Amino acid sequence: MRARLLVCALIAFAPQASGSANWTQFRSSPNLLGVAASPLPATLKVLWTYDAGGAIESSAAIADGVVFVGAATGELLAIDLATGKPKWKYRAASADFGIGESSPAVSGGLVYIGDLTGVLHAVDAASGVAKWTFKTGAEIKSSPVIAGARVLIGSYDGSLYALDRLTGKQAWKVETENYVHATPSIFNGVAYFGGCDEIFHGVRVTDGVEVVRMKTGAYTAASAAIVGGTAYYGTFANEVIAIDIAAKRVKWRFEDPDRPFPFYSSAAIAGDVMILGGRDKNVRALDLATGKTRWKFATGARVESSPAVAGSRVVIGSNDGKLYVFDAATGRKEWEFESGAGFSASPAIANGRIVIGDLDGHLYAIGG
Repeated sequence: MRARLLVCALIAFAPQASGSANWTQFRSSPNLLGVAASPLPATLKVLWTYDAGGAIESSAAIADGVVFVGAATGELLAIDLATGKPKWKYRAASADFGIGESSPAVSGGLVYIGDLTGVLHAVDAASGVAKWTFKTGAEIKSSPVIAGARVLIGSYDGSLYALDRLTGKQAWKVETENYVHATPSIFNGVAYFGGCDEIFHGVRVTDGVEVVRMKTGAYTAASAAIVGGTAYYGTFANEVIAIDIAAKRVKWRFEDPDRPFPFYSSAAIAGDVMILGGRDKNVRALDLATGKTRWKFATGARVESSPAVAGSRVVIGSNDGKLYVFDAATGRKEWEFESGAGFSASPAIANGRIVIGDLDGHLYAIGG
């Protein structure tokens, strides 16, 4: 009965996280829930494959029938979601540097992405022509997030930047004590992110004032999913933590007693559970209220991909070269696809299709 009720909760929850059939940024929504607007077809198959020519660590964005994704070649690609045919390519950086984990964000006819030379690019979504660029002091692995008239981006120079999204003019910069790898999560007008400085930061979007600064005892590369006023993310201290933002306190900590490994994957929220991958090769679901394990599934290699929830199902890649689809309530495997190369990128889901790239540079669209 409990599992049946949870499935109902998952289906009811999904549309609240994303108001359209698009997946316009890393983790789909500004609070980084990783939830799609609609479920997947009952039967899944590979619909098309596109060869990007270099590894894809960037997670795709999908907007108005177009897939946008970065590649190690240094190119931002625009691919037709229906056919897999390229629409345009934009040269962001040379292949010596390329685009790493930074994932596109799409808003107002522009696509934003960071590269490993430290440049944030704003590109016309229809034509692939650059509108503006902004140079930070070091490589960018964080993904851009749109917050009203601003675009926010973290850099390995230790700073979080807020720029005018139409002009690229800097509005403010907040310096931390180490790399900003995580993507900021926007909640109630504040950008929240854990850092390599072992501090959980909250920065007000309007003026760049830091309103939350909590020492957590662990650095993180994962991005925080925020729901109900609580931020959830994994750390390199082999823990998953839940932070009550208003109270500025840690609600709970989870560590596997048998296999303590770091968590690089960012969590997805599905009803009353959070789901994420671990470097212990497992995908697991934790109770939001208590942090106790609901289920876990062992893959063949570390899991650095972040999951995406669609209806009652969850999709995640593994470095074992497989893309998995699970029942989100029970962890029962429903489907898998083996590409032959690892998946460190995260799936994007829109219009009933999963889009994900692998480390051999192949971009896949999977649907019914």
